[in-house]
Amino acid sequence: MEYRYIGRTGLRVSPICMGTMSFGTWSDRKESFKILETAYGRGINFFDSAEVYPVPPTVELAGLTEEIFGEWIKTKPRDSLIIATKIAGAASGWFVPPIRSGLTAIDRHHVEQAVEGSLRRLGVDYIDLYQVHWPDTVVPIDESMEALDRMVEAGKVRYLGTSNENAYGLTKANTISDYEGWARFESIQNNFSLLNRRFFDELANVCKREQVSLLPYSPIGGGVLSGKYNSGKFPAGTRFGEYHSDPNPRQQAMAQRFVNEGTLASTQKYLEIARQAGMSPVTLATAWSMHFDFVASTIIGARTAGQLEAAFAALDVRLDEALLKSCDEVHEQIPYPMG
Repeated sequence: MEYRYIGRTGLRVSPICMGTMSFGTWSDRKESFKILETAYGRGINFFDSAEVYPVPPTVELAGLTEEIFGEWIKTKPRDSLIIATKIAGAASGWFVPPIRSGLTAIDRHHVEQAVEGSLRRLGVDYIDLYQVHWPDTVVPIDESMEALDRMVEAGKVRYLGTSNENAYGLTKANTISDYEGWARFESIQNNFSLLNRRFFDELANVCKREQVSLLPYSPIGGGVLSGKYNSGKFPAGTRFGEYHSDPNPRQQAMAQRFVNEGTLASTQKYLEIARQAGMSPVTLATAWSMHFDFVASTIIGARTAGQLEAAFAALDVRLDEALLKSCDEVHEQIPYPMG
């Protein structure tokens, strides 16, 4: 296994990170354990969770994923695992999280409450990488960074990261932290895939210049790049099939963003590229997201352990220039299909 470092930290992680957001809804406890065991057996040492998981988030289930993950953690040497989790973003953002009565913020109170809750559910003494799930646009960033730094100073968190952030937010946060001598964001977890190359616009340059690592999520476009939505219908038992029929406008909007005329047309072209290369389209998409120097580890997800093989095959793949050029040509023909 070729391990990589996150940012300027001592966190040495596998180039694939096992995401856990399905644990408790799409994956029951038994299947969740099987997914974790399969990943660990393949050499994966990096695992990502969040206090609001599983998805879709609900008041009744929030925190269940960390509890299931925490049960499994007890079966392994703690120092063999790099554990990441997240504090829910502010209720003033794009989504009101179903925790702490929907009044969340990235301030001292909520940071302390969230860290203590995650430590308890995970059954650990410290979290290796603690991330802000999405930005707080109301609480001043210096207040947020000071609150997060306190968790590092207390030894409850080793390093910090952010997620769903833009170039200004990441730069502003780290500039303040550098000035004040606080812990900075060493990673950013954003959507990045063959269908969503927005990270290249500004953030890739910030990450390379500031030594911040991207941890891409949705490398296969929420499953779209597998080709399973190219039949012309939403298959039963799929994420966006469920979202498409959900009365919640937010879920429907996500289904439309991921599954639309542009993404399906792009996917059809990537399916052909993968076929000609003799690999699964999931392998191609995962390997592509791992290819770039600003990426430390690509986060994958699965409902069943059987879905992992194609993604893990990317660990043994190196994409040549001709194949990368073919992928770039698809983007040139159908730019930004996810908007």
